[in-house]
Amino acid sequence: MEPPPRILATDAAVALIARLAELHGPLMFHQSGGCCDGSAPMCYPAGDFRVGAQDILLGRIADGVPVWIGAAQFEYWRHTQVTIDVVPGRGAGFSLEGPEGLRFIIRSRVFTDAEADALEAAGAPTRGA
Repeated sequence: MEPPPRILATDAAVALIARLAELHGPLMFHQSGGCCDGSAPMCYPAGDFRVGAQDILLGRIADGVPVWIGAAQFEYWRHTQVTIDVVPGRGAGFSLEGPEGLRFIIRSRVFTDAEADALEAAGAPTRGA
């Protein structure tokens, strides 16, 4: 079995990402384990958030936008497929969508046993530098 993607994005999120890319150029996401808005996926211009060895690449969405997660948070979520979605509202963080009157959120589902086995067989995900 081919391993499933660890990260997905809804059509609404992909459309907002495209609009933000037109305004800001290449983008990236980081998902930390902080409290409040720190637990929301944050969208930055590519390279504005320094990815380190404690960050794990969940995958790419919306024409190649990388989505990173802190290693500690990944340990909690390693058994779930994460989907970035968008809802009306404003977050209090530095994420680029704030002025749009929208905010990115996370939705998730637990991998099936077969999917978890396929991910395990595929090996460890990529870590930051």
